[in-house]
Amino acid sequence: MLDLKFIRENPQKVKDGLAAKRVSVDLDGLLQLDLRRRQLIVKIDELKAKKNAANNDISRLIKDKQDPKSTIASMKGIAAEIDALEPQVKLMDEQIQNILLAIPNIPHDSVPRGGVEANQVIASWGEAPAFAFKPKTHIEIAEDLDIIDFKRGTKLSGSNFILYKGQGARLERALYNFMLEVHTTQHGYVEMSPPVVVNAASMTATGQLPKMKEDMYHLQADDLYLIPTAEVPVTNIHRDEMLNEEELPLYYTAYTTCFRREAGSYGKDTRGLVRIHQFDKVELVKFVDPSNSYQELESLLGNACRIFELLKIPYRVLMLASGDLSFAAAKCYDIEVYAAGLDKWLEASSCSNFEDFQARRGNISYKGKDGKKKGFVHTLNGSGVALPRTMIAILENYQTPDGDVLVPEALRPLMGGQERITHR
Repeated sequence: MLDLKFIRENPQKVKDGLAAKRVSVDLDGLLQLDLRRRQLIVKIDELKAKKNAANNDISRLIKDKQDPKSTIASMKGIAAEIDALEPQVKLMDEQIQNILLAIPNIPHDSVPRGGVEANQVIASWGEAPAFAFKPKTHIEIAEDLDIIDFKRGTKLSGSNFILYKGQGARLERALYNFMLEVHTTQHGYVEMSPPVVVNAASMTATGQLPKMKEDMYHLQADDLYLIPTAEVPVTNIHRDEMLNEEELPLYYTAYTTCFRREAGSYGKDTRGLVRIHQFDKVELVKFVDPSNSYQELESLLGNACRIFELLKIPYRVLMLASGDLSFAAAKCYDIEVYAAGLDKWLEASSCSNFEDFQARRGNISYKGKDGKKKGFVHTLNGSGVALPRTMIAILENYQTPDGDVLVPEALRPLMGGQERITHR
């Protein structure tokens, strides 16, 4: 969340940032509520000082064998006034907290202003494959090779759930094992294997709650949520902890299944792997010193891009404009892979810097060598990478004229040396 003190001292900057994100918030109302709260606290402190003075007077009167009744009555009146005002402050605290939880992060100054149309392609890698035949879509390929069963996935769970089978399941497993191996051995991340259900506090810390509750799968009986991304449990590993400055940065990676209801997305890309409710993803999470978090973002982006380069999948990098940023992000890069059958660029990774937005919500701070708190860490995360659209790119870009799919060289050792997926 945003620091209330920062909002108080920089109201116009915050207003401009929220406008850039195309979000309407009654910031003046929040500041007025904050002012009334602070005025009440001053009044309560003054009353407490009077109450303490009255207590001292009562002690002195009793010691001097004088009648303290009027002073006691006065003290009781002051105490009653304090008792009446303190619940008002508590209520205001709750109101302010609820408002702050609903306010998104503001964009970094380097982020282009505007909506989707203002997103900027800042880099690209590889060439789109050229075919002497009309390339099939991944749906056609998967069905022809019998490696994904869309119909039975729907039968088992409903629309937008899939069933990998045989060589498809093996390719999926090879992909996430490959990604984890690269990130842990080449990029310095520590592998984690977190739960895929979390509590509301975890979802609140990373910004999924309360804003995006309708997109989450909620287990009502236990008040737990299926995770939309490993970002949630991995970032919350250090919730309510104070880290040591010398141990920063911390790099974690995790493979998990992820769950998204995609509320409001019905009718969009409903066939195939483009938009599904349950999918696998390897996530990258960083806890870093605020002084170099934007250098860490560039490094994170490079780590995710490396996966596509090793798989020889053409990609491009977009810097998202302010109106296309997520609720919690201050800056974000999307990596889009090219899919020849669909002839589309598909987002397969997002790499974001949240600055101290998540850390403040989750109370993840750090201290110097003197043991004193220095502030909140900056958190970053990126897909390293999401599997469904990576799978689309492999199936569509590596297809052959005879209907087979070549296995990318980087994955062959994890598939027992298998060079192609074939129906024969």
